[in-house]
Amino acid sequence: MRARRGGGTGAAVAADMAALPAGWSGPARAFAGFLRLECGCSANTLEAYGRDLRDLALDLTGHGRAEPMGVVPRDLHEHMARLRSERGLAAASAIRHLATTKVFFRFLVSSGRMVSSPADHLDNPTRWKRLPNVLSPRQVKALIESAKEVDMKKGAKGKPRVIESPRLYLRDRALLELLYSCGLRASEVADLQVNDYKRALGVVLVTGKGDKQRLVPIGVPAQRAVETYLDECRPRVARDPGLAQDRLLLSRTGRPLERVAVWQLVKKAARAAGLQKVHPHVLRHSFATHLLAGGADLRVVQELLGHADIATTQIYTHVDRTHLKDVHRQHHPRP
Repeated sequence: MRARRGGGTGAAVAADMAALPAGWSGPARAFAGFLRLECGCSANTLEAYGRDLRDLALDLTGHGRAEPMGVVPRDLHEHMARLRSERGLAAASAIRHLATTKVFFRFLVSSGRMVSSPADHLDNPTRWKRLPNVLSPRQVKALIESAKEVDMKKGAKGKPRVIESPRLYLRDRALLELLYSCGLRASEVADLQVNDYKRALGVVLVTGKGDKQRLVPIGVPAQRAVETYLDECRPRVARDPGLAQDRLLLSRTGRPLERVAVWQLVKKAARAAGLQKVHPHVLRHSFATHLLAGGADLRVVQELLGHADIATTQIYTHVDRTHLKDVHRQHHPRP
């Protein structure tokens, strides 16, 4: 198992730890080590926990709790109320913040720093499951085909002239194809190394949450896009091997493409295709939904997406019910 990449995220976690009040710093650092070494949390998860813990510590310190060992249930109830009333925290963010709080105090109990957890008295809020935004196959095609380089000098009849020379649009097309063909998260596609693309096998080795690895088949159009990018574009920008770090997708300067840049490139392609509210996870949603609509087994889709719990995958069965109706009609004795 290779080490998780993401130096920028590591710096963000360190900054959150440095911002903690003195009485919270020691327990928080021990907690961060527990999450990283024993739980195997990803860099992004560590960053989210660090951010939530910083907010918790700063707020409670401002209300007289200089260290976590002195926190009582009332403090946490009032803290959660302030998050909703003063900061207007969204339901999903509040649930994640609550999870961070519970895990943190549970760790303090298990490590002998506290006798009981004040967070045990917090109720778990519920929220409606939002159906994911999904593109149609035609919209996905338009999105991917929008990745092209255009010379803004006017050509015949005043229209922009498309340049066929190998430029960064080849990388953008490979990025879009990978996101949709393999159902990857933005962080997963950004972390791909050149050797993760197994050309002979037609698969991609993906490192997901918790550094769990999985092999995902890659479709023929995506294979062509990746190979064209590797042959005609990447060598031109990978001038410094030290900067490239063997990453598959590189920026214009030859540095590894970061997760934020992946989001920006997808949004840029969406604007060019005339689509709204499109981000990398929309392509992941579309990947899963289109597979299930085509008759794929839910367990197989779970494996391809890298979901630990099949309940997470089941939300896609609510997006397109056409296949479910067909199965019911075909197999039920009284359709």
